[in-house]
Amino acid sequence: MLIIEIPYMRLYIMAMSKAQLIDIDARTVRDWLHRGEAVLVDVREADEYAEERIPGTLPFPLSRFDPDRLPGEPGKKTVLTCFIGGRSAAAAEQLIAAGHAQAFQLDGGLFAWKEAGFATEAQ
Repeated sequence: MLIIEIPYMRLYIMAMSKAQLIDIDARTVRDWLHRGEAVLVDVREADEYAEERIPGTLPFPLSRFDPDRLPGEPGKKTVLTCFIGGRSAAAAEQLIAAGHAQAFQLDGGLFAWKEAGFATEAQ
């Protein structure tokens, strides 16, 4: 175990790990989805997912999040989303802690998707 007591070093290490979370704007995520380059994973709970979601998203609630069972497809980017971004960032932190090199997140979540004028669906 490595313990660094120098405060600026601790901040530097934290900044490095947070740099692995990559925020992607709604338009880019939509384009990736249309081109078949990404899978969008919604980490909100089942009732929220049923109420409204981005078409084609896969449900994978944060309350049961397991980085080893993350849905995805080989050769495609996996993008995490929630309503605004807090829970998808928490899921991304779990991915990074589990050894993933990077994690993509829909910047602003479902809210930003709707603000961009893109369609949603419900059950």
